[in-house]
Amino acid sequence: MSPTLRLTISTPASVLVDAEAVVALRAEDESGSFGILPGHADFLTVLTPSVLRWHGAENVQRFCAVEEGVLRVSEGRSVTIACRNGVLGDSLAALEARIETVRVGQLDTARKARVEQTRLHAQAVRQLLHYLRPVRDDL
Repeated sequence: MSPTLRLTISTPASVLVDAEAVVALRAEDESGSFGILPGHADFLTVLTPSVLRWHGAENVQRFCAVEEGVLRVSEGRSVTIACRNGVLGDSLAALEARIETVRVGQLDTARKARVEQTRLHAQAVRQLLHYLRPVRDDL
């Protein structure tokens, strides 16, 4: 049995974490918070939106906020987390600031998309009215 875990956290676009010497990990699913140590039994669970915490042999704690995800422990030495979105931080305060920045950016992107969708819808309605309106020759 290895005294450490290999932790991989990935999104569809990138690998956020690929750490070799993780001593302990805390995560959260629907049943609550739980810990993973080296030698843990094989395990599969769906993570809720939460903050993952882990530390390595150097005892430096790291954090990753995930919206949702799937956590898998295999062979007691490998932890793989696949999530839609994740934000890394070295401290909870720094993580909170980064999450707020990401959230503001996502809100701005969503607003722009709604404005563009409304503009395209109005343009489509104008085109329909143009083609459906009878042509009058007496004008």
